[in-house]
Amino acid sequence: MSISTKYNPAEVESKRYQEWLDKGFFKSTPNPDKEPYTIIIPPPNVTGVLHMGHMLNNTIQDVLIRKARMEGKEACWVPGTDHASIATEAKVVGMLREKGIKKSDLTREEFLKYAFEWKDKYGGIILNQLQRLGASCDWDRTFFTMDEKNSAAVRDVFISYFKKGYVYRDYKMVNWDPTAQTTISNEEVIYKDVDAALYYVEYEIEGSDKKVTIATTRPETILGDTAICINPNDERYTHLKGKKAIVPMVNRVIPIIEDEYVDLEFGTGCLKVTPAHDTNDYDLGQKHNLETIDILNDDATLNEDAQFYVGMTREEARKQISIDLKESGHMVKVESMRHKVGFSERNPDTVIEPKLSLQWFVDMQKIVGPALENVMNDNIQFFPDKFKNTYKHWLENIKDWPISRQLWWGQQIPAYYYGDDGVAVGKTKEEALEMAIKDTGNSSLTLDDLKQDEDVVDTWFSSALVPISCFDGFANPDNEEYKYYYPTQTLVTGWDIIFFWVARMIISGYEFANEKPFEQVYFTGMVRDLQRRKMSKSLGNSPDALGLIDQYGADGVRVGMLLSSAAGNDLLFDEKLCEQGSKFANKIWNSFRFIKTQEVQDIPQDPAAKIAGEWFMNRINEVVVELDDLFSKFRLSEALMSTYKLVWDDFCSWYLEMIKPKYGEPIDQKTYDQAIGFIEQVMKIIHPFMPFISEEIWHNLQDRGDKDYVMIAEWPTHAGFDADQVKKTSDVFEAITGIRNVRSSKGMSPKEALELKIKATDFVSYEAYIPVIQKLANVSSVEGTDSKIENAATFIIEKDEFYVPLGEYADTAEDKEEAQKEISRLEGFIKGIDKKLSNEKFVNNAPEKVVAMEKKKKADAEAKIALLNQKL
Repeated sequence: MSISTKYNPAEVESKRYQEWLDKGFFKSTPNPDKEPYTIIIPPPNVTGVLHMGHMLNNTIQDVLIRKARMEGKEACWVPGTDHASIATEAKVVGMLREKGIKKSDLTREEFLKYAFEWKDKYGGIILNQLQRLGASCDWDRTFFTMDEKNSAAVRDVFISYFKKGYVYRDYKMVNWDPTAQTTISNEEVIYKDVDAALYYVEYEIEGSDKKVTIATTRPETILGDTAICINPNDERYTHLKGKKAIVPMVNRVIPIIEDEYVDLEFGTGCLKVTPAHDTNDYDLGQKHNLETIDILNDDATLNEDAQFYVGMTREEARKQISIDLKESGHMVKVESMRHKVGFSERNPDTVIEPKLSLQWFVDMQKIVGPALENVMNDNIQFFPDKFKNTYKHWLENIKDWPISRQLWWGQQIPAYYYGDDGVAVGKTKEEALEMAIKDTGNSSLTLDDLKQDEDVVDTWFSSALVPISCFDGFANPDNEEYKYYYPTQTLVTGWDIIFFWVARMIISGYEFANEKPFEQVYFTGMVRDLQRRKMSKSLGNSPDALGLIDQYGADGVRVGMLLSSAAGNDLLFDEKLCEQGSKFANKIWNSFRFIKTQEVQDIPQDPAAKIAGEWFMNRINEVVVELDDLFSKFRLSEALMSTYKLVWDDFCSWYLEMIKPKYGEPIDQKTYDQAIGFIEQVMKIIHPFMPFISEEIWHNLQDRGDKDYVMIAEWPTHAGFDADQVKKTSDVFEAITGIRNVRSSKGMSPKEALELKIKATDFVSYEAYIPVIQKLANVSSVEGTDSKIENAATFIIEKDEFYVPLGEYADTAEDKEEAQKEISRLEGFIKGIDKKLSNEKFVNNAPEKVVAMEKKKKADAEAKIALLNQKL
């Protein structure tokens, strides 16, 4: 078999992925003899293309699903896309605009026809891109949140909520996106600190020459003022109690009301009240029975009720009214300030407008109980669990959820109106008519009397149902797949949608399945650049995801993403990590080639190779135990690092050195066969992280049958390992490194054989390793000693002392000076460790392994100082 000299990801990846597809390895069917392991993909927007967040999230899911598949579980990874109402409608409207077509000129049916054409053309792009990453999804199960199965589920859930009294329709203050011209939820408002102006405006007091100054950041809303509010405890404004004020420009007479809501410290301590354009003002208006004047159109331009600046945008009107107020003598002063302003998540440049609107709401207080209880008692586990507090705070302070959206792209609300205020719900218009007749007793009602609500439900309302709906659990709750796969096992998602999606899936699970939707939630961090900025096109700091795969290979990118992605912590992306991943792939390939290109003969096994085999088998078993523990805790970056060290340090650096025959000589058959077996084990271990190169090497190791693929091979089982032997071998490696350092520091030739004397409490334990020490450190003899050796280089491992007689290379005054400098360095090193260990926060929060390692570093440094002092 010809083996290429260099690993070429571009040649390997498409070939191997197609083979996996052709063999049906990603497909899953219920198997009562297997334990299910199911992941549902966080459905990317149908408008989306692959970005760094997707790369991280889906790499983690693929690592988990591939390991589960190798463990013999029935692994099922369900892919899908989200219809993304606001984003997709904007894309379609933009496409129509380019064709000279206005949405307002189309019927709903005509618009949806264009929208589905757009979705069919562009909607599958991101799923195809995920295949480049190696995602082993069951593509036959691909769902779309607006397909008929999911849409039917939305109708069922809305109707169920309506009949239980969990959804209601009311005029309330909502967050309005003037660009999309729809309401959005509180969670879709992104608050940013912005520079602004604080305008101080004088209002005249009716029937008096007195005036009162009010500070506002939105002077254009003065046109909608219906009251001024003072704090009843504010002695500055006692004279205003019971009085009325006159609104500048419009000359409207408004009451001066009292309420302790007013902050005595902000601005002038006197508040203008505009109930139609501020949530808190609306609450004051309801409490004090104030008039509500809405001065804005849906696109946030001023309307006729404003009386001035009709048709202007908010920003234009603000600029003009500030000029007019100054000219009329009402503007006292303007100050610069910085404050938080809400922007639309879907239209990041759009300032959200508080707006009084008739919308559908979910009464969240009635349905959150089980969702809160079952996370707090760990029936659903969060990794890392710090997010439990975030989740708890949100659910305990939850607001009613506005779910209606003023769009056409989405699931139309199954509510039908008749008469003056009648409302009925139904999966069909006919079903709603039956309800209407039953509710009213009016059998003369006809279908023509019913008109369906024009709005659609919030996209998150439908995606909250996916764990049930993708297995047809609403329409057919007794079906085999739903009963087998639900609840799913793991959800992998960003912490930023813990409220949008995670909480709402949990609520839906307990409400409609009486069961949790998943057992565990693994929260990934956000991918940021090295300046900790969020990746974005506008900043130009988001790399081309597919371009990275082209340059470094999918395996290299996967390794790069995972190397610094501890659960819940932001990943500071550095392209050098992908380069490191690519180099790791090349290292693996070269080590495989080294073994495969050896001349093999039936000769006695080299003693050093025998020791190498015993040690590396123990190391593999030790790492497998460690990996299973790390995977159970979702510490995947640590699991990858353990794998990385096993391959790069243990296998490539030490094992191959120990078994390497002398130049021009063959390797013995036993060692060769053992090495091939080890590579197979290593390929199994790295496969979840690096699926492509592991599969390629697997097939190059030997001729394989049609179904002999590493991706369906058995994960290495927990086997016993000799921890003492692993530890002793590690000490021997440290001794070899010490000898090499002596040789290097003294300028000795690598060909010059040295002697080694060991003063140890148990010298016998080193005797078995003499062939390894002799081979790797070019040592002619290894002997025990009970006393110090003069004129020898020394180093300590644990409590054992190692002496390399120097002869003509013995220490000089210069060497002694260097030793003194080393003592000073080590003493400084110890001080640094002492500072860490005296920090209670570090000791209490760092993993035990890390604390123990710091203590060991200190002990080793102290031992080296003692030896150097003896030497001096």
